[in-house]
Amino acid sequence: MSTVPAPITVDVIDDDPDVLGSLRFLLETEGFEVRTFASGAAFLAAGVDHWSDCVIIDYKMEEMNGIDLIRSLRGRDVHAPVVLITGYPDETIPKRAAAVGVHHVVLKPHVEEGLVVHVRAALSAAAAADLRETP
Repeated sequence: MSTVPAPITVDVIDDDPDVLGSLRFLLETEGFEVRTFASGAAFLAAGVDHWSDCVIIDYKMEEMNGIDLIRSLRGRDVHAPVVLITGYPDETIPKRAAAVGVHHVVLKPHVEEGLVVHVRAALSAAAAADLRETP
């Protein structure tokens, strides 16, 4: 008897409701299960029982920027792969992201062109790392 694999869950955190809706549509079209959060605080308040397979985080949000949210996740021992999205072509952002273990940064407005590729690459890298760590 074959087992149907569970859908891959992706959480999206962005304080722009239009971006949340657009990314939800894009990712669901690609077969992902998507949950959206309007802030880093809302995401963290959802609790440890909801952590997903991959997290997409906007860099610039009102109360907590994306790098701070990633640090908070790592402090909670959440190591899901992260894709950081940003509308700011600041060359220091990828360096700051790499410093917290994030190697996938996608620039807005080109998010829709490369986001799914980055999500799949982040998931693959995480799966490969898990295999290397398994005795």
